[in-house]
Amino acid sequence: MSGKIRIAKTVQSTSFSLRCQDVKKNWILIDAEGVILGRLAAFVATRLRGKHTAAFTPSVDCGDNVVIINAEKVKMTGNKAEEKNFYYHTGYPGGIKERTRAFMLAGAHPERVIKKAVERMLPKGPLGVRQLANLKVCKGTEHPYAGNKPVKVDFASLNPKNKRG
Repeated sequence: MSGKIRIAKTVQSTSFSLRCQDVKKNWILIDAEGVILGRLAAFVATRLRGKHTAAFTPSVDCGDNVVIINAEKVKMTGNKAEEKNFYYHTGYPGGIKERTRAFMLAGAHPERVIKKAVERMLPKGPLGVRQLANLKVCKGTEHPYAGNKPVKVDFASLNPKNKRG
């Protein structure tokens, strides 16, 4: 050793933690016409969690409110619409039922396909339930959330792979 003494400097870092009362939620509007379901669900899950903000805190609901219109016009690549199924149980023995995504999109509640895809990308538990409550999916172009003045996000033009012709 030479005559030099090394002194380790400790850096005190303060980590920022967002509080519930400090959260400012924005409203965004996404048109799902011709958009790929998985890409849309991943984008929406990121917005609902708040991971797009610099003040992201994992234990706080700091995401935006998302309104999706034209839920029945969402697309899927390959044969996913006909081959992937949603399962549910009636509660009776042997009462397991299945429905394809194409059947659900053509039915009375096509918004359930998008809600289920986003739900599976959010954390499980009370926080994920609270974040999923900020998602509003509507069939058709009309929605009752115009009073909140949602900002339209053109999701289809963000990436050429987002839209299916």
